[in-house]
Amino acid sequence: MGHPSERVLQLLPHVRDLEIENKKYVILTSPLSLEGTSDTDYKAPNILQLIFSLFKNVRPGADLTRFQLPPLFNMPKSQLQCYGELVYCVNKDMLSKCAKGENAIDRMIAVIAWNLSTVRTPTFGVAPYNPVLGETHHASRGTLNILLEQVSHHPPITAMHATDETSNIELVWCQQAIPKFHGTYIDGVINGKRRLNLLQKGESYVMNSPIMQFRLLPKPGASWVGNVKIKCQETDLEAQLSFKSDSFLGFKGGNGAIKGKIVESSSMKKLFEIHGHWDRVCGKVNQQQYGQR
Repeated sequence: MGHPSERVLQLLPHVRDLEIENKKYVILTSPLSLEGTSDTDYKAPNILQLIFSLFKNVRPGADLTRFQLPPLFNMPKSQLQCYGELVYCVNKDMLSKCAKGENAIDRMIAVIAWNLSTVRTPTFGVAPYNPVLGETHHASRGTLNILLEQVSHHPPITAMHATDETSNIELVWCQQAIPKFHGTYIDGVINGKRRLNLLQKGESYVMNSPIMQFRLLPKPGASWVGNVKIKCQETDLEAQLSFKSDSFLGFKGGNGAIKGKIVESSSMKKLFEIHGHWDRVCGKVNQQQYGQR
């Protein structure tokens, strides 16, 4: 039978093949695409027909929180990752600028800009997987560290805590997404507050989220609608933003438009006007009429 060492050498190729066969690979889902649609973005085939067949027995106004989507409608990532990507998947560091403003007005404008940078175009027809209770997602980018956890399953509630020690910034989010069916469209109402703390300045900015709307008829599409308020109690400043959608027919080019203003919370005196689009660089803050605080 030969020397034992020779026998071992003969078996080595088979051992290597067995190791390769039993090796487990962990493939991380690619992060959110920042420049248009990439090859890794998931799309379900014949999605509109599938949606109508799925919701044919669902009444308008129904809460879809417990509605089970078939796997075909799920993109290969968790809702926790999608929330985290809103903060760390950026091509410009808008967050650290919030703490660099020389005065309260500059910092409020920077917070508004950062808030708009977290708004991304929804993907029509597909949704991320619902996280299980206790599931976590952690990511770091530079000195920014983000941790998300699913703290409740029914109802589904997600919590986020993020810190940037260099900029002395802290993020605390707690939110619950409630999808509701309205016949020709689905509204994803996101309850809860997002708090941005500028620790060195002693300022806290509390804000809500716009509504994610998926339009089914007459023209399928996805957009953000509704009103967002960003308030800082310490500086007595408040920003009011309104997200505009297309017309009912879906063919008017108003999608992505925003209008808003910055006011003094105590007197509601208007200091600035805001207008433009959240999905392109064309907006501005107009202070000529109202002056600098």
